[in-house]
Formats: sequence, structure tokens, C-alpha cells
Amino acid sequence: MKAVFRFCFAAVAAALLNGCSLLEVKLESGIEPLPQEQLNMRVFSRDFSTVFYSQVESAADLIERNTDSIPVKSNTLMWKINAEQNLQHTIFQASPTAAMLDTWVFTEQMVEFFETGAGKNVFSEQQAVAVEASIKLRDQFERTVKNFGAAKFSKNQEFVKQYVASHPIKDMAFARESAFTDWLDFHQISEFDAITTFGTVPEVMSDISDRMAMIAEQMPKILGWKAELYALHSNINADEIQRTLTSISDTSAKFQQLMAQSPEMMQALAVDMRKELTPLLAQLSADTDDKLAQLSLERQALELMVKNERQALETMVARERAAAAMDLEQISQNAVEVVFQEITKTLKSLILYFVLFLVVVFFAPLGLGVWLGKRMQIKKQTATELKTKA
Repeated sequence: MKAVFRFCFAAVAAALLNGCSLLEVKLESGIEPLPQEQLNMRVFSRDFSTVFYSQVESAADLIERNTDSIPVKSNTLMWKINAEQNLQHTIFQASPTAAMLDTWVFTEQMVEFFETGAGKNVFSEQQAVAVEASIKLRDQFERTVKNFGAAKFSKNQEFVKQYVASHPIKDMAFARESAFTDWLDFHQISEFDAITTFGTVPEVMSDISDRMAMIAEQMPKILGWKAELYALHSNINADEIQRTLTSISDTSAKFQQLMAQSPEMMQALAVDMRKELTPLLAQLSADTDDKLAQLSLERQALELMVKNERQALETMVARERAAAAMDLEQISQNAVEVVFQEITKTLKSLILYFVLFLVVVFFAPLGLGVWLGKRMQIKKQTATELKTKA
């Protein structure tokens, strides 16, 4: 018995362990990790963002230091703000392939914008600084993209050139859309096959951590640049603000000094103001009461009008309902009469047809038999008479 018990216990334990193993495999198999190539794309794109921020900020600061033009300084701030915000949108996409492709397109669009596009004169005589920085970023990104697939590089580069030519950046706001959908159409790839997995739980958590770190690092700088841009266009002069504050402070001090030196005069002024304002307040209160009373009368008249209209509407509805009921009764009566008339005609036709049927079925054969009998009898008599004469 002990041996049998031990064997059963071992069998149950093995079955439980096997079930746990199957559960673990099932849970792990439900989450497909990102391929190694896509993980490398994600890492490279986010590493490139540091280089992008650094070079754009350095070029923009260089242009700003070497100019006194307000529009040029404004454009340097807008370049830093909008370029870095757009790069964040491109690199933090669900698909690493989409992020890399869209970043490539964005760097090419920026080169086209500053070199030959709508932004070729936004930095005046220092335009070459922006062009050089944009080309450098574009070339650096393309060199690394080529390492991910030299065979497809030429075809992807052809797509990028075509897309940038048909979707250029139009102003310093850098308004643009993702090129990933057009890239899928260019390669004839279904949207359902473009993204097959978001990665395992650790990969997703790492992605979220990168996003939060990037936002925490860039947000203070972007807010500072936006504040500078606002101050640059707000026509606020620090010296004028300081003079205004000083004047307000002096006026307040003089007023306090006057109150301290002449309390009797201030008290008399307060009494006079109260005397002057009291009739005005009384008149205002009377006018308000009159308007409220008039409003109350108008409201009562409106309520009465609504009540009369409702009663008239109810009377009209009741009258129409009664008329409709009478019409319905008359229609029902006429319908019953017509139905009975039709039924009577139908019954008469049926009786006639039934009589004809009886005549045809019963009396016609009987009459035919009698007629045939008479004919046979006549023929028989005729034959007998002929025999007798012979």
C-alpha cells in the first residue's frame, strides 16, 4: 500500500509540474520580442538624437551670437524648438523601422529647406551655418542607415528623395507628417504586416523609460527657448519696467505720507463721497426694483400666454382625435359592407358552379344513356319491321 501511495503521489506531482511548465511556456510564447535588428535600429535612432540636439543648438547659438537682427534671432529659437520637438516625434514611434525611416526623411527635409527650399534665407548672411549643420547630420545618419541593409539602401534612398521632393517643409514651424505609410505603399507592404510585435514587457518598459528621460531632459530647454521667443516679440523693455515700478512706488509713498499728515482731510473726503454717492445708490436701487417688478409682470404674462396656447393645443388635439375616430368608424363600417357584398357574390358564384358541376357529373351521363337507349330501341324496331316485310 505504501508503494502504491508513493507511486500515485509521484504521478500527481509530475502532472502538476508539467502543467506549470506548459503555463510558463504559454505565457512566454504570447509575447514576441523585437528582432535584434529592430532593437539596434531603436538604439541607434535614440543615440542619434543626442548628436542632433547638440549640433542644432551649437549652430543656432553661433548664428544668434553673430547677429543683431531680431528676425534672425527669432528664427534660431524656432529652429531649436521645432526641430527638436519634431525629432522626438520621429524617434519615439512604435516601430523602430518607422522611427529610423522617418528620422532619415526629416534630416533630408531639413537640408532641402535650408539649402534650396522656403528657408534658404531665414538666417540671412549666416545661412551657410544652418546648411552645413543640416548636411552633416543627414550624412552621418545615412552612413549608419547603410549598415542596416546595403542592398536596400539605394531603393530606400530613392524613396526618401521622392518623398522630400513632394513633401517639403514650408516654414520654420516644421509642420510635417510621418512618411512610414508612404514607405509601406512604396514597398507594397501591408499595414497589418508592418508591425507584428511591440516587444516583451522589459522592452516596452525600457522604451517608456527612454521617453520619460528624453522629455525630462528637453522640456526645460524648450520652455526656456519659448520664453525667450516670447520676450523677443513682446516689445518689453527692462528699463521701462523698472522706471514704471519706481514711479508707482514713489506715488504710493507720497499718498501714504499725505494720509499721515492730513487725517482730518481724508476723513472729510470720505464723508463727502458718502453723501454724494448715497442718492446715486438709492436711485440705482429704485430703478433695479422697477425693472424687477416689470420683469415679474412680463413673466406672468408669458406664463399665461403659454398656458392658453397649451390649452388651445390640447383642445385641437382632442377635436382631431374625435374626428379621426369617427372617420375610422365610418371606414370600418364601409369596409364590412363591402366585404359582405363580395362574400355574397362569391357564394352565389360558388352555388352556380356547384349546380353546373352536378349537372355535368350526374345528369349529363344519365341523359346520354337514355338517349342512347332510345336510339338503340328505335334501330331495333326498324330492323324487326324490315324482317317482317321481307
